[in-house]
Amino acid sequence: QVQLAESGGGLVQPGGSLRLSCAASGRIFSGNAMGWFRLAPGKERQFVAAVSSTGTPTYADFVKGRFTISRDNAKNTVYLQMNNLKPEDTAVYLCWNSGSYWGQGTQVTVSS
Repeated sequence: QVQLAESGGGLVQPGGSLRLSCAASGRIFSGNAMGWFRLAPGKERQFVAAVSSTGTPTYADFVKGRFTISRDNAKNTVYLQMNNLKPEDTAVYLCWNSGSYWGQGTQVTVSS
């Protein structure tokens, strides 16, 4: 079992920034990719970004140039730096591990 614990969500104004963190614990396989999805009301779950075990990132088109994903394997933690946030980024952000594990999610609300 792997447990994923997200943190860093909150309320921010349009154009603002947030940094999400996801700490993994349990039977961690260092070769797994980790990443983020999001779930907004009335919408299907969307892929946001992922990072391979070697640090190669992949992004959804709608976050390219605004979000940056990174990981610290020594801390079993993945980060999502979100800049220039828009109201349409409002969602619950879910941490994901490629061993098919999910976190509980952290709410991000972008509103003036």
